[in-house]
Amino acid sequence: MMKIGELAKRSGLAASTIRFYESRGLLKAVSRQSNGYRDYPLEAVAVLSIISDAQQAGFSLDEIKQVLPEDSSSWKHDELMAALKKKIADIESLEVRLAQNKAHLLSLIQLIDAKPDDVDCKDNAARVLESMGIGSKN
Repeated sequence: MMKIGELAKRSGLAASTIRFYESRGLLKAVSRQSNGYRDYPLEAVAVLSIISDAQQAGFSLDEIKQVLPEDSSSWKHDELMAALKKKIADIESLEVRLAQNKAHLLSLIQLIDAKPDDVDCKDNAARVLESMGIGSKN
């Protein structure tokens, strides 16, 4: 068992973050001493690492809570696999949207850069907007 300061040091997370995860029900099996100090089991370091890694992968705390087991020996395989596959699908969808956004921005850059030499910036802006269907024809 360890106190929150030691857990914070081992996990690399702030004590306030650890308390927040505990209050959200992500960090379980925490006992309290008679003076109110929390005692955390050694497995709490691994649980915090899983939470951090899952957040880095794009999981919300609610999504993590749904698949995080009461203890490390009781993972819900089907729920975990479904959550992981759904997150991959979400990432792939985001990748498609990002690629479309990138292509749009690159074509906009190309259009702006294709400014004829005899056109000033104001007229070029109007030309670009008109080609996008935004500007008004004079």
